[in-house]
Amino acid sequence: MSTRDAPPAGSVVLTCGDAFHAWAEHFPTTTVVPLAGTPSRADVDPLLHDAARLVVAGTDADLAAVLVRLLRTERLDLPVAFLPPASSEAAAVWGIPTTPEAALELAASGTPSPAPLIRDDRGGVVAGVHRVEAFSGVAYCDEHELVRGEATGLVVRPDPDHAARTDVGPGGGGVTVTLLGPRRLLRRPTERTRHGRAATLGCRPAAASRDGVPDPRPLERRSWYRHTEDWHLVR
Repeated sequence: MSTRDAPPAGSVVLTCGDAFHAWAEHFPTTTVVPLAGTPSRADVDPLLHDAARLVVAGTDADLAAVLVRLLRTERLDLPVAFLPPASSEAAAVWGIPTTPEAALELAASGTPSPAPLIRDDRGGVVAGVHRVEAFSGVAYCDEHELVRGEATGLVVRPDPDHAARTDVGPGGGGVTVTLLGPRRLLRRPTERTRHGRAATLGCRPAAASRDGVPDPRPLERRSWYRHTEDWHLVR
């Protein structure tokens, strides 16, 4: 990456976990800070005071951890560029390229725009996908009941495509919920998707993962909702 293509002055590049070795050499004139995976408050907060833009190189979980700190410090106005791995589900949600050359170009020249911030009632943020495995329970998207009984799984994603549409939820959308139904005979599981501002699930204990990281305990109850303030993604 040439100096001409580097992110704007004041950018701070957070290389999380193993991402330092893959990306640090591309930023010769920019502040590069190597951090542990899923960086903590002590890692991120001191870097926010003088930053004009963040570039997060790492996994979906790393991006989510940074967004939590922006939320907690009331810095959601800070533009964030994302350099994802090839397997990133968040990159697919937000339309971020996963090839290094294209991701670097976007981080350097892209324009920040509002992006719905999806929180849950456990203090977390969903950057890409929160996935619940097979469960028995009740799930809603806004006031619409998705299932009452057994399902093969549930997938919650941010929904940038419907964020401004008031017809999909009170005050606009922001959340996409995909319900995976049971297999019928030899067919693949059925899928049903709804868009809204919030989703809820109550169920018998079920395995789940958020942004590629397994939940430490079986999930029994969870709510997801769009925060009142957006974050600003470079895209």
